[in-house]
Amino acid sequence: MDNENEFNYSPNNNFKQVPNPKNSNGFGKTVVIPFISGILGASLILGVGLGVPSIRNNILNKANIATTQENETSNKVDSSKNVSKNSSYSAKLMDLAQYSETAVAVAEQALPSVVGITVTYNVSTFSGSTTATATGSGVIISEDGYIITNNHVVNSESSSYFYQVTEATSIKIHLYGDDDDVLYDAKVIGSDSSTDLAVLKIEAEDLNAIEIGDSDNLRVGEFVMAVGNPLGLDSSVTSGIISALDRKVDDDDGNTFITIQTDAAINSGNSGGALVNSKGELIGINSMKLSR
Repeated sequence: MDNENEFNYSPNNNFKQVPNPKNSNGFGKTVVIPFISGILGASLILGVGLGVPSIRNNILNKANIATTQENETSNKVDSSKNVSKNSSYSAKLMDLAQYSETAVAVAEQALPSVVGITVTYNVSTFSGSTTATATGSGVIISEDGYIITNNHVVNSESSSYFYQVTEATSIKIHLYGDDDDVLYDAKVIGSDSSTDLAVLKIEAEDLNAIEIGDSDNLRVGEFVMAVGNPLGLDSSVTSGIISALDRKVDDDDGNTFITIQTDAAINSGNSGGALVNSKGELIGINSMKLSR
């Protein structure tokens, strides 16, 4: 289970250095080692339903949903009704065009609610001081500018014998559809390292707040889509299924997280972005990826 900070879990941030370096404890471990290991077979996402109580209860008003699992089986098919049956369930089969339309509709609904985040740090080394930047994703949860992301996206203080990285000097937000040079200053409202979640605030109105789903009602095999800014590619979507629920994962610092596992591709920069269901509802925050 790798950590990434471009951002994909772990204090390992992938910084682009600008003429001058700086860092603090475990920057190599938590910041310098990037998560650019390519497209994964299995990714791990922190479910917002398992987040900080204050975030979960006060900000993310969960709506109960009934999800459907549409799977093909090798059992006998009733061609007149296009229904597959076995002793345990009955599911209507979906053709490729219907699946494609579902993915298109989910992407169109979720993309306007996912933002790009650029964080600037001061970095000190033996040779002097400079600045470093790291990028990630966030999800708009209210029309008046509240954004949820990963704690490791906005908090990457670390140090070693060679360098020291202090807290972020600036956090900039880029909204979907805006020109590249249109950025909003963000401030951290609250964060929690134990769940790797943080809430930011920008001064803006009439934003596209995402619909909140219920991570407690998920089922293995259910369709999901990851939305974010991997590898500097803004507003990218990948799709897959829920591979496992309540997956326990330990990071390099010995912290244990209870996660949703998905096979939707996750890369550096996806951290803090949205994991959504077939209705385009937020069910998790992309946080980690597993790679060899």
